[in-house]
Amino acid sequence: MILIAGAGPTGLTLAIDLARRGVPHRIVDPGHPSGSRGKGLQPRTLEVFDDLGVIDAVRAAGAPYPPLRAYAGADVVWEGRMHDPVEPTPEVPYPNVLMVPQWRTEEILRDRLTALGGHVDAVGLASFTQDDDGVTAVLTDGTTVRAAYLVGADGGRSTVRKALGIPFLGETRDEERMLIGDVRTPDLDRDHWHMWADLETRTPGVGLCPLPGTSDFQFTAALAPGDDPDLTLATYQKHLADGTGRDDIRLTGLGWASVYRVNIRMAERFRAGRVFLAGDAAHVHSPAGGQGLNTGVQDAYNLGWKLAAGSPSLLDTYEEERLPVAAGVLGISTALYQKAAEGQADAHKRGEETQQLLLAYPDSPLSSGPAGGTRAPNARLADGTTLFDAFRGPHFTLLAFNTPPPTCGRDVRTVEITANPEAEAAYAVTGPTVVLVRPDGYRAHTGTPDSTTAYLTRHNLL
Repeated sequence: MILIAGAGPTGLTLAIDLARRGVPHRIVDPGHPSGSRGKGLQPRTLEVFDDLGVIDAVRAAGAPYPPLRAYAGADVVWEGRMHDPVEPTPEVPYPNVLMVPQWRTEEILRDRLTALGGHVDAVGLASFTQDDDGVTAVLTDGTTVRAAYLVGADGGRSTVRKALGIPFLGETRDEERMLIGDVRTPDLDRDHWHMWADLETRTPGVGLCPLPGTSDFQFTAALAPGDDPDLTLATYQKHLADGTGRDDIRLTGLGWASVYRVNIRMAERFRAGRVFLAGDAAHVHSPAGGQGLNTGVQDAYNLGWKLAAGSPSLLDTYEEERLPVAAGVLGISTALYQKAAEGQADAHKRGEETQQLLLAYPDSPLSSGPAGGTRAPNARLADGTTLFDAFRGPHFTLLAFNTPPPTCGRDVRTVEITANPEAEAAYAVTGPTVVLVRPDGYRAHTGTPDSTTAYLTRHNLL
């Protein structure tokens, strides 16, 4: 049994992946409102959600990011977009970031977990010990749980990480804080992300972003050093008036409310024995670039199939693969935040570096052959289906391009591809080639049928 502490997007993604594999697990969370928080779902996360069976619900709940509209008082002084819309292609079917309030993403993931026969226990993790054979955890209701492994997906203040004594390296910028919350107002249109800023320094002041599928706006306002506000509607109204110079925008409701401090930190290790860290428990980001939630989902997606296999050598690759990626993503979000803090003219722009489609594991012991460890792209097949249709599920997928496939084990699905220029171009195939795709959608091996059989044998997949 796998014990998961924390039922945010990271923990829920992991629980869904384990549930669809029939792996016994328990996910616990005492339940804290998440509000809109991480509202941007990147293209690679949408591909994960496609595989997990929630893409239709997520797309129905979300919308593209609205254009930005900047004001000086009541005057519009600038308009622009954070993301340039891109048309879908067979290779990249979800090329645009999607805005979905985090609470709604979590609701969709919980519903999917329920459909798979799972549920979240409304209890917390109090303490745990581990030995060579497993983990013994004590929950906040006094019950004891025995598990083969424990995954700490319990946020930046992680009980699991602190109990392990793993350093959380980086910085907390206490002087850079933000009032954030979900508010309502009848006095602004819902077609724009409304922003007021210091026009000389181009630094952000107050922002109101309409949240799709709701009547809410996500409110943000920079806080002055020493300002310790009460989280009341009156406080938000005052910061709105002070930051905009206007008294004609009325706030009529306040839901989730918080003060955000800029934290840029990463755990020194993502594993200690039979305990793993994932999501914010392992790395926390500035909000710039919308990377935090998405990186946590990728952590869980990387870890799920490895926990299901239970191979010690395979589990070793979780930290080997995810720690360097998390460090790189943390650098991207920090650089984008710094551009905004410095008032650079293009600080609002987002490109392919934030989409997580380029993230890869080229140095992983699981990566072999040309393009090993890179994302496996989509392509249309002759029967009208796509490669993503073939990938969907908990298995490996073997793509046999213009060659008879080697014999595979029961956990490998074989797809024979003959004379398909689109798929061959997507995978840079020029002759008879076999590509083995991991359960998390990355290329494990590219080569001949014989070399692929050797790879499958080496990793116990026959």
